[in-house]
Amino acid sequence: MTPTQLRQALSELNGERDLSIYFADVPSPVPGVANLEVRRAMLIPDEADHLVKVTDGKAVYILDAERVAWIKIGIK
Repeated sequence: MTPTQLRQALSELNGERDLSIYFADVPSPVPGVANLEVRRAMLIPDEADHLVKVTDGKAVYILDAERVAWIKIGIK
């Protein structure tokens, strides 16, 4: 997945939905799979660095689009 595709997939995040992202080929307790859970996630608009970032209002998470295996976005 490219950063542009990931940004499009996350464009529905508005602070009212939970986000689960599963990454491939990342060291984790489960070999080959790592995940990130972000409650009430919001996509941060594209900035000069062009990194894909989401926030829960407490922290900013920078996502490696090329390692995303799949995404789950909660229903409002």
